[in-house]
Amino acid sequence: MSSRKFGLNLVVFLAIAALFTGFWALYNRPVSAPDWPAQISGFSYSPFRQGQSPQQGVYPSDAEIRQDLELLSKHTDNIRTYSVDGALANIPAIAEEFGLRVTLGIWISNDQERNEREIAKAIDLANHSRSVVRVTVGNEALFREEVTAEQLIAFMDRVRAAVKVPVSTSEQWHIWEEHPELAKHADLIAAHVLPYWEFIPMEDAGQFVLDRARDLRKLFPKKPLLISEVGWPSNGRMRGGADATQADQAVYLRTLVNKLNSQGYNYFVIEAFDQPWKASDEGSVGAYWGVYNLNRQAKFAFEGPVVAIPQWRLLAVASVVMALLSLALLLIDGSALRQRGRTFLTFVAFVGGSALVWIGYDYSQQYATWFSLTVGALLGIGALGVFIVLLTEAHELAEVVWVHKRRRPFIPVVGDSSFRPKVSVHVPCYNEPPEMVKQTLDALANLDYPDFEVLIIDNNTKDPTVWEPVRDYCEQLGPRFRFFHVAPLHGFKGGALNYILPHTAPDAEIVAVIDSDYCVDRNWLKHMVPHFADPRIAVVQSPQDYRDENESLFKKLCYSEYKGFFHIGMVTRNDRDAIIQHGTMTMIRRTVMDELRWADWTICEDAELGLRVFEKGYSAAYAHDSFGKGLMPDTFIDFKKQRFRWAYGAIQIMKGHARALLLGKGSELKRGQRYHFIAGWLPWVADGMNIFFTLGALLWSAAMIIVPTRVDPPLLIFALPPLALFFFKVGKIIFLYRRAVGVNLKDAFCAAVAGLALSHTIAKAVLYGFFTKSIPFFRTPKMASNHGILVALAEAREEVFVMLLLWGAALGIAIVQGLPSNDVKFWVAMLLVQSLPYLAALIMALLSSLPKPPQAQPDEVPA
Repeated sequence: MSSRKFGLNLVVFLAIAALFTGFWALYNRPVSAPDWPAQISGFSYSPFRQGQSPQQGVYPSDAEIRQDLELLSKHTDNIRTYSVDGALANIPAIAEEFGLRVTLGIWISNDQERNEREIAKAIDLANHSRSVVRVTVGNEALFREEVTAEQLIAFMDRVRAAVKVPVSTSEQWHIWEEHPELAKHADLIAAHVLPYWEFIPMEDAGQFVLDRARDLRKLFPKKPLLISEVGWPSNGRMRGGADATQADQAVYLRTLVNKLNSQGYNYFVIEAFDQPWKASDEGSVGAYWGVYNLNRQAKFAFEGPVVAIPQWRLLAVASVVMALLSLALLLIDGSALRQRGRTFLTFVAFVGGSALVWIGYDYSQQYATWFSLTVGALLGIGALGVFIVLLTEAHELAEVVWVHKRRRPFIPVVGDSSFRPKVSVHVPCYNEPPEMVKQTLDALANLDYPDFEVLIIDNNTKDPTVWEPVRDYCEQLGPRFRFFHVAPLHGFKGGALNYILPHTAPDAEIVAVIDSDYCVDRNWLKHMVPHFADPRIAVVQSPQDYRDENESLFKKLCYSEYKGFFHIGMVTRNDRDAIIQHGTMTMIRRTVMDELRWADWTICEDAELGLRVFEKGYSAAYAHDSFGKGLMPDTFIDFKKQRFRWAYGAIQIMKGHARALLLGKGSELKRGQRYHFIAGWLPWVADGMNIFFTLGALLWSAAMIIVPTRVDPPLLIFALPPLALFFFKVGKIIFLYRRAVGVNLKDAFCAAVAGLALSHTIAKAVLYGFFTKSIPFFRTPKMASNHGILVALAEAREEVFVMLLLWGAALGIAIVQGLPSNDVKFWVAMLLVQSLPYLAALIMALLSSLPKPPQAQPDEVPA
């Protein structure tokens, strides 16, 4: 790379780095808020630490409680507790050591035995502990509907009669309005005012608290008011306009406690320390109400400006490093790219790198459980996988659109007319319609080439009425055409092609293979064989093409989808001498064919042979122009089977050649070749991983429907990576098909629909490929008859089932939870977007069932 180009790349990189650093800075711009006062009215205090929980009966030690109260005594002289169960009963005595006054909580629930135990213990503590200044009988017991108002009043009366300090119950503010009779049995009004739960945006939340306090004072003018819970969570789901973030918590609390102090209110900030065990009752947000985290560290600065992510500068540097590492891989050999292409890749690298860093940071702020660690590990692997696939997809886009010139241009090789080595054309058949095969043979008979032979190998066709007409027709065509029928014959298509090799003419220097439905152009050999004049060339490949795209709307969509591989993917792969060899319209040098032979352990013997050719250090030539046309599958199930075979075979090949592809061991593969073989199949691997995401999304959604109060929608980091990749891939297909293939927007959209319809099939093939060694080979039937709608639906039954599950999950969440906040709306939208590939499969299945127009016929055989 020239110094000028390096300098320009450096300028672009620094400019985009500055832009993204600016985004980090903009998001983390300082926000002014009053400093935390020297003293606040009080803290709600639950002492549980990591691994401790009242639900499991695991309580902190007195020493741990003592450490907590020593810390809290620096900010307040009041604490509020919620229970006297277990070690919590020791809090009043320890509080005395630090001069703290205790509002003693009695936990009231539908467990009557526990209620009696709590009441008895609390009465004893209140009468013997100088630190206890009031007692609250129950915490939101009426709101949870675990007791009736009459039962709660009876409990309050018992405690009031037994202790000398003021007694009340602690309920949400609206419960006091709904049950004003409670006030007659309470010495004070203890009310929770938590705007977050009521979908109030943080900016309006402080005034909301003051308004509710004013209303309660007006309603109960003769009773002292205690705002027994005020607070804001630092993490968790959104509720309408209420966003649970660390910055919002800091601004809200620092502003509110100053206002409450200035207006003389008694209040308790909920809460002193994060309590992860509460997530099981309140959803994930329940863990994050503390001013201090679980490790007793302040979650925000008590003075000075508030910043959303205090470590944002470090994260910005990390995103720059991630982008730089990505670019180092993508631009190892980017000399052919225009500056626009390099700029595009730099931008994508920064988007992906920044997203990964943000996801990592956001997840690091969550409290770990076995479930979250498991999901987090899968999420991290998934996000990294999405990032890698996104980069490879972007790299292909850049190499298609922004290149100065092709490294290996498609220049027709006419060559010396005297270079006309003999070619042996091999045509494997299995149970193929005789009339279709005859069309193929007619086209071969019409080849404009002086020296060739045609060997037809029919393997394992049982019905003589299928293969005998082909045999007889070969006899009519003359001695150039030889027919072989062998049954049984093992090894799939590769086995059949290996069987025919010893029967190849001894003087044939080139072996060519076409499928039995292909009608070749008469100039095929004349234009393509001269490539072999270069001794480095071992494989010569022409693109697959089809002649029946106008036969039906279904085939039109299929045809649009097929074109992308041969006119986009193969073009960029050819630049690195890394084409995928496919088993029709391909030619192999005879000496190489004898050396390597076809593999019988994979169902994609053609691509596997091509990879071994490159591993031996040979090269391949690829033609941009079509020299033959075949027939596409007639039904959706056959379309799926064909793609299943390709994807399954790709995984077989990746497993079988892992050392060569990943490590370069035992082969002469160049770096660019290894890259394209891995990167070309990564999107299929991503489809396989997407099955797990869909399964997880359905399970999580089911929990949101069954227990809506306990299960929140997943954090955005669970859904953003796969959604980003989905929209990028669809956008890329539409853009590239219009730009590189030259189709209109309608055909590009058709290609996207047909490609999406195969997502589930590819995913299954990938998973089968990773967890099985081999499956039976299955052919793609041609010239099949149409079938009815019910049969078409049966062909897409798996996709329809998953689609209905996703739709049902989205509808169920909307009915049960409503759409109260952006995160719920986003999750429902994600479920609907996730269903689109399955909907596309249904569309393709229905289209394949439509009757063909009477006039629709495949194009004529090329002359």
